[in-house]
Amino acid sequence: MRLALAVCAGLCLWLSFPDLNVWPLAIVGVALLALATRGARARTGFLLGLVCGLAYFLPVLKWAGTYVGSFPWIALSVTEALYMALMGAACSFVQSARRIERLPHWLSPADGPHVRPFAIALLWLLQEAVRGSMPFGGFPWARLAWSQAGTPLAHLASIAGAPGLSFAVALAGGGLAVSLDRLRRGTPSGMMRRLAPAAAVVVLVPLSGVVPTPTGGPKMNVVGIQGDVPTAGLEFNAQRRAVLDDHVRETDVAIKMVRAGEIPQPDLVVWPENSSDIDPTRNPDAATEIIQAVNRVKAPLIVGAVLQQPSPDVSNASLLYEPGKGIVATYIKQHPVPFAEYIPYRSFFRFFSKKVDLVRADFAAGHKTGLFTIPTKNLGPVKVGPVICFEVAYDSLVHAAVAKGAQLLVVQTNNATFGYTAESEQQLAISRIRAIETGRSVVHISTVGVSGLITPDGTVHDKSRLFTAKVLSGALPLRSSMTLADRLGRLPEIVGSAAALVLLLLAYGGTRIGETRHLSRRKKEVHEVV
Repeated sequence: MRLALAVCAGLCLWLSFPDLNVWPLAIVGVALLALATRGARARTGFLLGLVCGLAYFLPVLKWAGTYVGSFPWIALSVTEALYMALMGAACSFVQSARRIERLPHWLSPADGPHVRPFAIALLWLLQEAVRGSMPFGGFPWARLAWSQAGTPLAHLASIAGAPGLSFAVALAGGGLAVSLDRLRRGTPSGMMRRLAPAAAVVVLVPLSGVVPTPTGGPKMNVVGIQGDVPTAGLEFNAQRRAVLDDHVRETDVAIKMVRAGEIPQPDLVVWPENSSDIDPTRNPDAATEIIQAVNRVKAPLIVGAVLQQPSPDVSNASLLYEPGKGIVATYIKQHPVPFAEYIPYRSFFRFFSKKVDLVRADFAAGHKTGLFTIPTKNLGPVKVGPVICFEVAYDSLVHAAVAKGAQLLVVQTNNATFGYTAESEQQLAISRIRAIETGRSVVHISTVGVSGLITPDGTVHDKSRLFTAKVLSGALPLRSSMTLADRLGRLPEIVGSAAALVLLLLAYGGTRIGETRHLSRRKKEVHEVV
């Protein structure tokens, strides 16, 4: 039964994410894992967490093996599942009444093993914090928070960020588990008491939508160019000039739309990541093509480019062009993706898969937060924070741009290597949560989609389809005020993680004291018998 609950928990978590988006199942998934680990030994909890993690990450990360085979996908999924296994062991540990008899009553009822919702939520937060930071900088994909884009709970991201939103989802799951546990155990406390935690969850979800997510502010006319690629998959890299030409051609379509009055003259045009894999700082043809496009569109243009520096490495860059000036600012991606943009310990991992050599040159990491100043005719200088691809999933990188004064966020990505999978929608969901969390509009632009213009309430406008060419146009509000999540930064995650560690220490202390008392009672009983 425990194994069945763990499998169902993982599948529910997967189904809560795009493309399926059955978001209440994230709460159900947490509840089922809490029930599976209740009263179990720690090593059993480890196994249950591992099973749940595999049922969760194998389907949700299926896109990782789209064109490179099963090994990278399975290796990544198993690695992520190990964090769930450790969390499962911790959940079992803290949910044993004998082991935590010294904890406060609201965390640890003394009449037997029970679900502890606050403990469960804190341990989820700790698990996501560790998983998102190590190894190699971590991989914070498939966090509970990312499953809630477009839901009432998403509004909570503006209070305590993505970690706080994950905590709220896990706490709701813990509350649901308490009611299910009481119903199963048939506790004599009455039906109302049994259902009270579940009722609190039902009330919490719509009430979360009351949290304000302001969208006011001066409007900036933005155009995003989704140029598409000639071929889906890894082969698109061999057609770099065609990809650049596609984005120039679609920019000319936008110019025609402006002249026809279909869209307003843009204050800013954004191309996606890898829109120019030909280094325009070294290749005159590519440079000329981009500069001419900038001069024709008569607006600043942000281009995603690969720079052949610092040799022998390369750089994933955002380049800001201005009409008549060329490149005026550069941002280098600070968090290249391990095993995709660089290979750590290449000789070691080559032993497992020769595909590591598909990455011929490693991408070097940038060391400065990006902030572009965009000159506009009616709004004055506008501060824009560039974020490249998977960087959008890392809290510190996004918050750093806002802290430097970004009024608008630009997420440039390339999803061509993931085909027609859920990866694009999953990434768009992250950008939606970031918009609410930071109170900023987000230009989410991909080479092949899914792209969209996102207002600070997380609403997507002018959304595109996969593998189509499209001009995205919209007037996005600019905001400079800081949300509470912006001001708190990493504090909620640090405090919550510390509280989870203290909880584990108290549980360990309770175990030692409980074992000592048990041994003393046994000695006393033996002495009386003798």
